[in-house]
This record gives sequence, structure tokens and C-alpha cells, in this order.
Amino acid sequence: MQQHFQDIQFVSLFEGFLEWAISIGNSVNGFPLLVIEISDKPGEEESKPAFKYIGNVHGDEPVGRELLIFLANWLCDNYLKDPLVKLIVENVHLHLLPSMNPDGYSLRKRGNANNIDLNRDFPDQFVSINDDEDSRQPETRAIMNWLRDIRFTASATLHGGALVANYPWDGSEDKRTKYYGCPDDDAFRFMASIYSHSHYNMSSSKEFLGGITNGAEWYPLYGGMQDWNYIHAGCLELTLEVSDNKWPNATELPILWRYNKMSLLNLVASLVKTGVHGRIYSSGDGRPLPGSITVSGINYTVTAGKTFGDYHRFLAPRDKYEVVATMPGYKSKNTTIWLDDGPVTLDFVLDPEVSVKGSVLQNACDCDCNSKSTQEFVQFLWGAHLEVFFILIVILGFLLLLFKRRTKVKFPTSRPLAGSKRTVEV
Repeated sequence: MQQHFQDIQFVSLFEGFLEWAISIGNSVNGFPLLVIEISDKPGEEESKPAFKYIGNVHGDEPVGRELLIFLANWLCDNYLKDPLVKLIVENVHLHLLPSMNPDGYSLRKRGNANNIDLNRDFPDQFVSINDDEDSRQPETRAIMNWLRDIRFTASATLHGGALVANYPWDGSEDKRTKYYGCPDDDAFRFMASIYSHSHYNMSSSKEFLGGITNGAEWYPLYGGMQDWNYIHAGCLELTLEVSDNKWPNATELPILWRYNKMSLLNLVASLVKTGVHGRIYSSGDGRPLPGSITVSGINYTVTAGKTFGDYHRFLAPRDKYEVVATMPGYKSKNTTIWLDDGPVTLDFVLDPEVSVKGSVLQNACDCDCNSKSTQEFVQFLWGAHLEVFFILIVILGFLLLLFKRRTKVKFPTSRPLAGSKRTVEV
């Protein structure tokens, strides 16, 4: 599962759950990109939804870095005290990368050590940017490899310079500044609203209605990590601007933590408080299937895990959704769910496809294989022994007639028993 990860170092044990630090790669200058992993089973592959927070994408925006360290400490200190923390630890596999750009942080500049903006360095759907993965920045490659190893359901990056929750698309096809929504626009607006309305004052913004914005409507950017997550990693990601001041005085950090604490917690918890979750199995042998989940009317596919066949589909609450499960070699299945209050658990048991044509071909093959014997038998019947065969048929028919007449005399027909039932097997 973690083939790209470097050393996994045990950090500490907190009242029944573990916290680990994992290096997913190195910066240009060799600093490890350390991820804090919080779960009741850290380091293991689980059937729980996975969520990640990433801070300090831009080196001169360190507030997110500090907030994620505050968050890790809060989760550890309040596991047995706070029901929301307990819900997160036991039902979500949480990953925190406080600093994606340690070189930029140490240099106190936006880009990395190569002066590259890491939030413009990812593959883009509208603009061909740096298509050769080997020529991308090491920090970018580390994130891409990380998401190949772990199926994140949702995530968010923390930035500074404004106060708003931003959602895809970040760019538009014609490069104009306008609202450009992705297939999961409703789900993203719901996610962004969870963060904004849990925040101390983000939702009361005078610049952004409700404290949320579509990225392309705010200002288009290309090569961003947010859109890449959604397109290539099956992960719904927000870009969170958590502080108007990019580099505030350290004395303001406790206030910023207090303003953002419930937003950070509620966004993670939303993974298990809504949406549809379940597993896909084979009816033949019961094994998990890495099938696909789609929702009618939303052009987006979520893939189930190979180990457990588990899937987690974030959706905005509404009356009903039609959910479809597919897997090559199996018959697809669909069902309708109502998602107006809480999450829905929905397992699919798929039946293998049976090729009728293949069965017929197999039978034809079997007949061809015995065609020589069949021909020889027919030739025997119509050959010199035909007269003997005819005499045997007549004798057998005469004996059968005698047997039936004798049976009719000895055993007269009886009436059926009253109340007898017939068993039907479908």
C-alpha cells in the first residue's frame, strides 16, 4: 500500500489510538514531507473513508501549517473527551501534511527552492502544463505518488490571503473569469458551506456570498492541485483561504485556531455524516470487487478498493439518488436511495455475466467432437442390421402394451388427498 513512502516512525499512543509520522518524499533541498496519520489503526489499509489536510503549499502562507499542528494536538488530547473527535478517529483515516513546501517556508517566499509555484505545477485539463511527470517538482511528484497509494475520499488545502472556501473548477475552458462548475457542483457547494458556516465569521463575508466561491468565478488558475485531485485521484478537494493576513504575528495563532477549529473538525466528520458508503461483492464466491460507483445525472465515477471492495461517495443531502454499481465481467446493478437525513450504507452483490452464446458454442463443439461416432451409429442402423432392429422394436412395443393392461387392473386410479400442496421452486 505504501510503496512510495519512506520510513514510518511511531510518534505516540493516545488512549487507545495511534499517531504516526510518515515521510511521503523530500523537498528540493531534501527536507522530508512529513504526514501525521491519525486513526485507531494507523499504518494499515482500512475500509474507512480517508481524508487529508495539506498546509503551507505556498511558503509564505504558514497559517495552515500551524493550524494542522494545533489540530493534531487537539485530536490526541480530546479523544476520550469529545464525541466528535471520537467519531473522527474511529470512522475516518485522517492524514495531515502540515507543510508541503518546507523550502519556501524557510526562505519565506511563495514558491519552492526552484521558485516554482506548487499550486500551478499539476496536470491541467484545459492547459498543457509540464506534461512530463519526471520534470515536475519533487514536492508535486510526492503528492501524486501519495494519491496513487491511498484512495482519499475528500481533502482540503489551507492557504492565506483571504477568507473563503473555494471549490472546482479552478479554471475555465475559454480562460474567462466566470462560474464554471464541475459534475459534483452540488456536493462541493455543500462541502464548502460546511466549512464556512462552522467558521467564526467566514460565512458573513461581504465579498463572497455565504463565504464560498467557485474558483473560476473568483480568478481562473491552471495547474492547480484542487482540480487534479478531482479528475485524477477520485478525491473531492477544497481550497481553504483561512486568514486575510498571510503571515500574521504568532500571538494571533490561538485566535485563528479558535476561529477554524470547528470548521476543520466538521469538514472531516462530514465524510461519515452524509453520502453513500458500502462494499461491492461477487455473488459467485463472495469476494470483494474493485468495481465502480456512479450516480445518475452526475458524470463522475468512484472506484471501490481492491482489498475490501469498499467505496465512499460524498453527496449533498437531497430527496433521492440512483446509484449504479458496475464491474467488468459482471451484471451491473442499480438502486435508489434517499439521502435527506444522515448517511446511507449500500452494499452491492453483483452476478457474473453468463454468455449464452458461449454455452451454445461449447455444446456445438462437443457435438462436432463426437460427429464421427454418430455417423458410424447411423450407418449401422441403416445397414445390414436394419431388419433385426425393426423386429426388436415390435417385440418391445407388444410387451409394453401387456404390462400397461395388467397394471390398470391391479391398481385403479385413486383420488388426490384433500389439502395437499405443491412445492414451487423458482
